[in-house]
Amino acid sequence: MNFLGLKDKTILVMGTANRKSVAYRVAVTLEEAGAKVVHSVRSEARRESTARLLADRPVYICDVERTDEIERLAQDVARDHGQIDGIVHSIAFANYADGFKPFHETRREDFLQATGISSFSLVEIARAFKPHLAPKASVVAIGISSVIVTAENYGYMSPIKAALESTVRYLAKSFSADCEVRFNTVNPALLKTSASAGIPGYLESYLYAEKMTLRKRALETQEVADVVAFLLSARSSGVNGAGIVVDAGMSLNYFDRELIELAMRPEKKGNKDADRPA
Repeated sequence: MNFLGLKDKTILVMGTANRKSVAYRVAVTLEEAGAKVVHSVRSEARRESTARLLADRPVYICDVERTDEIERLAQDVARDHGQIDGIVHSIAFANYADGFKPFHETRREDFLQATGISSFSLVEIARAFKPHLAPKASVVAIGISSVIVTAENYGYMSPIKAALESTVRYLAKSFSADCEVRFNTVNPALLKTSASAGIPGYLESYLYAEKMTLRKRALETQEVADVVAFLLSARSSGVNGAGIVVDAGMSLNYFDRELIELAMRPEKKGNKDADRPA
């Protein structure tokens, strides 16, 4: 018996960009569980760039900055595939074209655009798909683990991801008036993805986050995908309006001895390295 019970379920996955995408790993995991995965990407160019990766899978175009495209996506997916059992929202965007700036210098238009794409789009997607969702469908959005941490090099996306978490809670409450559709976020720690490569100073933050994990090994994208698959399944039926942190214990490990030594006694690290045989 398939533990997750996802066999023959139809799941829409939004946001695959390449093989390293969280959305792609989620899609592969769902397919391995027997689900039918439908993809949505933001442009024709993205559909072309992922053509080999998503070969033989149904792929639709939807720019979530356009409400009419979201509505058309819901109609087209429902027409072609019938009732939808789940949606994965793995979409985020921030405009750093002018370089990275302190938070207080964030431009209104950049903040509002990023909020519309990364957070409010979920409201419009939920509204458009509501008539086509199974009575106990599950919607999962990808957040971040550090919404209450002032991650300087993530800029204004941290408060926007916090807004996404709040949006999910309100959607869970709103939908509960007449159905049992669930909304949750999966909030991973730093991952090695192509999108993250464009964040200033990300490599150093990634390596630091790895040291902060309890196991001293970085979080893997597959580990995030596994939790998403669980939340899409009926096995998580009691989880609604929640944000599940997936960070290998990173957020619990501020006072790790090794990190304290590196911060307060960096000379000890140098001496240890000097004592090692060549």
